Amino acid sequence: MSSNPANGPAVSRREFDALFEAVRTWGRWPGPDRGAWNRVTADHVRGATALVRSGTVVPMGRPWDTRPGPDNTKPALHHMSDLGDVEAPEPSAYKDFLAADYHGKSVTHLDALSHLAYRGRLYDGRDARASIGAGGARFGSVQALGPLVTRGVLLDLPAVLGVDWLEPGRAVHAPDVVAAERALGVTLRDGDAVLLRSGRFRRRRERGPWDCGAASAGWHVDALPLLAERGVCLLGADGDSDVRPSPVEGVHSPVHTLAITAMGVPLLDNLDLEALSAACAGAGRYAFLLVVTPLNVPGGTGSPVNPVAVL
Repeated sequence: MSSNPANGPAVSRREFDALFEAVRTWGRWPGPDRGAWNRVTADHVRGATALVRSGTVVPMGRPWDTRPGPDNTKPALHHMSDLGDVEAPEPSAYKDFLAADYHGKSVTHLDALSHLAYRGRLYDGRDARASIGAGGARFGSVQALGPLVTRGVLLDLPAVLGVDWLEPGRAVHAPDVVAAERALGVTLRDGDAVLLRSGRFRRRRERGPWDCGAASAGWHVDALPLLAERGVCLLGADGDSDVRPSPVEGVHSPVHTLAITAMGVPLLDNLDLEALSAACAGAGRYAFLLVVTPLNVPGGTGSPVNPVAVL
């Protein structure tokens, strides 16, 4: 546990466990391995499509990153498997191979509900060892989630605070959410997907990469009760949602734990939100249609993804 005040206040394990119980939604939905995505109804989808005005499409997936670095310790793979010389002469075919150990700090990806357990339990109280094996997840897989279409909201903290970015290690608290809603003219509500911009990729472009596992801006656990009260269905960020270092004794990813394992809220990690920040500022609004289409991987604990906002 760090004493760095920027990521605090520090939270004891007892306090964290009380937060876990306060936001827990186990047993709420008949399709539990979709978790909070059960909140999104056809009315939510229709309401989200009504937000489309200019038709501006903004992708948020990062480029497939094959270069190692302090924030990319497990580079993605990309190589050619056919250079027009494998099959019959005409037409010549060009093929490539992709692979990634994507649960890290570089690839834009979705965390499904099977990604994380706390005290041996997945979301809805499912036993992790009984639910996940060498063949993948039998509960909470990314295949069970499927695609998501809903209202997205960008909480652009640097824009609210008048800074270029939040420094690594800076925690975002519940009062920051309320201040951002007021400044950006939006209120979080049931079925929303909330995207938190810290300005990570602007900082990376200007200052260079750093070890995001050691220091990154993100949510403090004290913001999660407010997000739970608002009924959000998805959290995303240009980091991995957790402030790092963790303020919680003995828990390295407490926001992941509260969101995924207690609330059933999947996470989007490593979004590039710079273009969306500019588009929202230009449009003068921070709510939009959001489309998330993960790969259909049976038993998968998540998926690389390129989410799209439509304004």
